[in-house]
Amino acid sequence: MSAEALYNDVFEKLERHHEWFNESIPLIASENIPSPAVREALASDFGNRYAEGWPGERVYAGCTYIDEVEVICMQLAQELYNAEFVDVRPPSGVLANLAVYSAFTQPKDVMIAPSIPAGGHISHGKREHAGTAGLVHGLDVEFYPFDATQMNIDVDKTKQKVERMVQDNKTPKMAMFGGSLFLFPHPVRELVDFLKGYNMHINYDAAHVAGLIAGGVFQDPLREGADTMTMSTHKTLFGPQGGLILASDTHSDDIKKAVFPGTTSSHHIHHMAAKAIAFAEMLKFGAAYAKQVVANARVLAESLNDVGFKVLGEDNGFTKSHQVAVNVLDYSDGGTVEVDLEKANIIVNRQLIPGDIKAGRHYFHPGGIRLGVSEITRLGMKESEMKEVAGLIRQVIIEKKDVRIIKDEVKQLRGDYQNVHYCFDGETGAYKYMRLR
Repeated sequence: MSAEALYNDVFEKLERHHEWFNESIPLIASENIPSPAVREALASDFGNRYAEGWPGERVYAGCTYIDEVEVICMQLAQELYNAEFVDVRPPSGVLANLAVYSAFTQPKDVMIAPSIPAGGHISHGKREHAGTAGLVHGLDVEFYPFDATQMNIDVDKTKQKVERMVQDNKTPKMAMFGGSLFLFPHPVRELVDFLKGYNMHINYDAAHVAGLIAGGVFQDPLREGADTMTMSTHKTLFGPQGGLILASDTHSDDIKKAVFPGTTSSHHIHHMAAKAIAFAEMLKFGAAYAKQVVANARVLAESLNDVGFKVLGEDNGFTKSHQVAVNVLDYSDGGTVEVDLEKANIIVNRQLIPGDIKAGRHYFHPGGIRLGVSEITRLGMKESEMKEVAGLIRQVIIEKKDVRIIKDEVKQLRGDYQNVHYCFDGETGAYKYMRLR
């Protein structure tokens, strides 16, 4: 094909993607839909500029308005999270974590973190798993003991493990909380004094729950004793894809140097501007949004349980976050279920769950799926729609109905939910393709 044909083909596929998601139920827990205002900031000329360094201390000229917007962005984030210091520059949550590793640990130091089957993120992982902490920064990663019944870190066994590590001269330099499969608040308050007794730096990775923390419905890690908090800005926090670091002023210099020049050059200035818009939206609408997200997740989990699925975390009420985790081994495996649901325009992701690794299952065909309600909540769906979604998933996975029929039902459900809620300007369709040519 010619360059012109391929050029046109790219735009055709972009528009088809928008059309597809306009008719789908998006349940990826790490995704959300930004407002038209956030999309406008992303399309601005800020995306073509460089602003290495800190506002007022740039390496480049031409940053007059960039500096002003970045200062506003920081002010909004400080207010949103009641934080003394924020760095809005990390281009992703992974780079935010890497900056914190660089600021507060050395290669070969030990970090204790959740394992991936117990909900940890690959950025917390070991070198042999190609995890960022081990592969990029050279940390020696140990894992928290995990209570699969409670779907949370086991406090007593963690204390016992750390004491054994201290005796073996492997005292962790950092303790990492937070994760990727994240149903319940982590026991920061229960462990903070114990861990700090061994001079550990405590970081809380809020990538998935940043919007719930901002909305006051999950936990407040900085007040519970975390030294730093890293996050993504695009999951429950409905901004552009990006990262953020929060800390006290005492850690500011170390973090600033670790972000630039340590781990970033230019920091995607248009994303920074879009973060500012999202922070303002969250300050105005975040409490109502977060409350509805948690309510929706709980009803979706209960409804899936009622229609025959094995939903994890039952002893704790299934979930207190935006996520629902389901063991699908009675019907297939997570990878197959993911594909089958996608054919019906229900978008989920496969998920490793406790017991998978010991049973020889791997990420491509794990025992579970993970569902997130952040995006459909922002489209305006509430508890009654969660029950409908559970029924549609049952029809595909348990009843094995024709996915073409289910796809039509999905399109019909989505017909009444086309705009973004919990924002200042939501008149433009959530997935309307913005043509600039």
